[in-house]
Amino acid sequence: MDKAGTFEYEIRKDFRNNQIVREVDERRQRDLWMSLGIGVVLVMVLLFSAWQHFELLRHGYRLEQMQRDRAAENDINRHLRLEMETLRAPQRIEKLAIERLGMVSPGATEAVVLELVSPTTAPAKSVVASR
Repeated sequence: MDKAGTFEYEIRKDFRNNQIVREVDERRQRDLWMSLGIGVVLVMVLLFSAWQHFELLRHGYRLEQMQRDRAAENDINRHLRLEMETLRAPQRIEKLAIERLGMVSPGATEAVVLELVSPTTAPAKSVVASR
């Protein structure tokens, strides 16, 4: 009996399981697809939120740059207006006329003063005949 029991266990029986087909668990498949769908939606929401955040930062940086550019342009404008007023100064123009162009200041008898002429008043309204 001992020998027979050992003999029985020594023989291996080879089973081929190729014919066994596992059935697809529909509930598990549905849960898997639902989890995948929820994950995709969450990732999309996260990406959209991050995109909005980075766009807001980018617009903020552009706004700061534009404000710096505007301040620089205002400084240039102020400098150019000051230079223009300096160049328009009558004392400077007189000095340049005397030094560079060799002009002289007119005497009291040589100066001619033009009087400002006021415009005449407009005529009274006239009536135009109509046909």
